[in-house]
Amino acid sequence: MIDHIKQIISASISAKQKILADEGMLATTQEVVRVIVDAFKTGHRVYFAGNGGSAADAQHLAAEFSGRFYTDRMALPAEALHCNTSYLTAVANDYSYDEVYARLIRGIAHPGDVLVGLSTSGNSGNIVHAFEAARQKKVITIGFTGASGGKMKSLSDYLFAIPSTDTPRIQEAHILMGHIVCELVEKEFFK
Repeated sequence: MIDHIKQIISASISAKQKILADEGMLATTQEVVRVIVDAFKTGHRVYFAGNGGSAADAQHLAAEFSGRFYTDRMALPAEALHCNTSYLTAVANDYSYDEVYARLIRGIAHPGDVLVGLSTSGNSGNIVHAFEAARQKKVITIGFTGASGGKMKSLSDYLFAIPSTDTPRIQEAHILMGHIVCELVEKEFFK
């Protein structure tokens, strides 16, 4: 079992080493920080969406902005779209689960807002539909996916396509990249 534990840790490290060596992803990270800082400075909001473990990650990252990361500072306008369970279950029942995020984006988002979508496959129907709705509303889209990018690849203004096909390793890297973005946004916005 110890050898298997070491293999899992090595796989996680390997995915992160690939990110470290990917100049394109590092440049994307820098650009995403700028985009989110600009959105906050101009009075816009950042929305997060995901499914299952990725919903938990979306909620976690939204809280890093609306709560705090390192510094004691004012809340930034960010929220995870799945936290209203009455809304989520009603729309899933009355329309379709694929519509739960798109309907909110059409109803509350404004041009210049940012939508961050997390989907390890890049093919989650509700995230894809939300990104399509975001395009129509001129909302900036930031996708967090696995290696292929899936359907989200063509719908993302900025894409973190983690170089892995293993869901847990992808999710671990999503949190790494999300934390980097949160840390640097906080540092840049409040300097």
